[in-house]
Amino acid sequence: MKMPYSLSSSDDPEQALAAVVALRLMADKLERQAVAKALEQCWSWAQIAQALGVSKQAAHKRLAGFIKQ
Repeated sequence: MKMPYSLSSSDDPEQALAAVVALRLMADKLERQAVAKALEQCWSWAQIAQALGVSKQAAHKRLAGFIKQ
């Protein structure tokens, strides 16, 4: 996967902030994909939440709407 921005630190705040945005988008996509795969493999929301380090309610609230079940 080609990264649109360098991951090295930058003295240019615009570049650094753009990299933060890109990383957040990538992390969100990866998280949704991983949760979808976990649900396909019959993981519970409690297991998913534990793996993500959040409460079951927080995981379900944040991610359930993005996952096709």
